[in-house]
Amino acid sequence: MEGFDLTAIMLVTSLLVPIIGAFMAATPYLMRRGEVFAVTVPTSEQNDPYVKALKRRYAVVVGAATAAFTLAGFACAAAGNVDGVMGVLIVGSLGLTAGGYGLMLAYRAKMTAYKNKHGWEADAQESVAVVGEQPVPHAVSVKWNLLYLPVMLITFAVGAIGYAHMPDQIPMHMDFDGTVNRYAEKTPIILWMPVLIQAFMGLCFAFSHWTIAHSKKWAEPGAPATSALAYGLFARAQSIYLVVGGLVIAVAMIAMPLSFMNLINLGQAGVLVMIAALVLCIGGMAVSVVYGQAGSRVFKRMQTSDRLLVDDDRYWKFGVFYFNPDDASLFLPERFGVGWTLNFARPAVWAIVVGGLVLTVAFVVAVMVLF
Repeated sequence: MEGFDLTAIMLVTSLLVPIIGAFMAATPYLMRRGEVFAVTVPTSEQNDPYVKALKRRYAVVVGAATAAFTLAGFACAAAGNVDGVMGVLIVGSLGLTAGGYGLMLAYRAKMTAYKNKHGWEADAQESVAVVGEQPVPHAVSVKWNLLYLPVMLITFAVGAIGYAHMPDQIPMHMDFDGTVNRYAEKTPIILWMPVLIQAFMGLCFAFSHWTIAHSKKWAEPGAPATSALAYGLFARAQSIYLVVGGLVIAVAMIAMPLSFMNLINLGQAGVLVMIAALVLCIGGMAVSVVYGQAGSRVFKRMQTSDRLLVDDDRYWKFGVFYFNPDDASLFLPERFGVGWTLNFARPAVWAIVVGGLVLTVAFVVAVMVLF
């Protein structure tokens, strides 16, 4: 592998850890104003000194760990230690994710005790129906995901046109030092490999888009109209991000048939795909920071209340797993994090989880057997 390819791969890889860590550190500030570390509180209590101190402490701890892993990753990259860069990526990303979640659980326990101490309880479970003269924004149509089809056709066409120029043994995998360690025999079926990957990823993005369109809508009882508008804008932005982000990844996959023809090497193809993944991560963070979870940052100055209008803490197991058999919704906004989660009390959800697992295993097996 050429030096530029190796340097680019190490640089892009090293940037993933600070992106993950920055998002984890900012998460408490992105949540809905009536939730603190997955605990429901009166909206006016966001300015409580204890609450602000917990958020700040969480951000400092996760931020410090992120800085340490980032420095280690850049040090390894500067020394040309590829194994070190990959080790920092794996240990750092898993450590920040698991550590951040564990710290959230610890602060959740503190917030629960603080909530009980102050006697914050919902007098009655209030729900709202949003009625207004203007329609509430919503996710863009799932049909936009059909844009994956022409990209897949172009990818197949590029491979088909260049098939005659492909070597008999096509490089499929190489070490970071540029040594090819796996080949695939040149057959027409090789043309379907990048298309199969695009199709699987397209289905994943399309399903995520579909869950947004069919998710339980969030509206705060204390400010039903503005919160519903904020959620609608958030859902629209996230759905657009999924469509655009998925297309960026799909277009980057066109590099695969180009590498089969030796127009670019595997290292350069890998760099293009990794840059696309980095763009996807940065785009996701940008949407999260601008809108906040469920649109919490869109209207920062919505009317606050000292009352606790709704309290569903008992349905959130370990702060992130929603289990409510009385709720017909399959999908709903997350309690800690930006995005959506599942109602694990619904049998249909488990069918979706099992179906997704089967599809993923089938995809992995197909790639291993066919290619």
